[in-house]
Amino acid sequence: MRRSSVSGVVVERLASADDLDGVLALEEASFHNPTTREWYEGELKRPDVCFVYLLRTPGHHAAGFCAFWLVAGQAHINNLAILPELRGRGLGTQLLAAIVDEAAHLGATILTLEVRASNEAALRLYAKAGFERTGLRKNYYTSPVEDALILSRHAAGPA
Repeated sequence: MRRSSVSGVVVERLASADDLDGVLALEEASFHNPTTREWYEGELKRPDVCFVYLLRTPGHHAAGFCAFWLVAGQAHINNLAILPELRGRGLGTQLLAAIVDEAAHLGATILTLEVRASNEAALRLYAKAGFERTGLRKNYYTSPVEDALILSRHAAGPA
């Protein structure tokens, strides 16, 4: 998948470990417990289940990314992040729309994810994309311990 706009934004699937440094830098800048290189390297060995997409801009080789699993018609978003200095510019919206489209293209009928209950920016992003709260995971996150809200949406329809 490639998606570009007037601004030169491109979303493309990570096909090898070559781009993992950018993903890992985004993880470090965005999450309390960043996912490890070893996890990603293992996941990239399962290309029929694990999908990682990079968002590139003219000035950033890895401006954002999204990783999701596709299992039994369900796409589960594991991680989505935009470089902190680029947030608030609509890049997360563009990336999420591309992911929703791609998941539907791959056969997903529903998308799910967990998000920290306190992550207001992410909650706004997901609500704008049609995700709704469908559950709660108590004490799901660590460092700090926090509940996760489970969000979901049907894959069909605009993101």
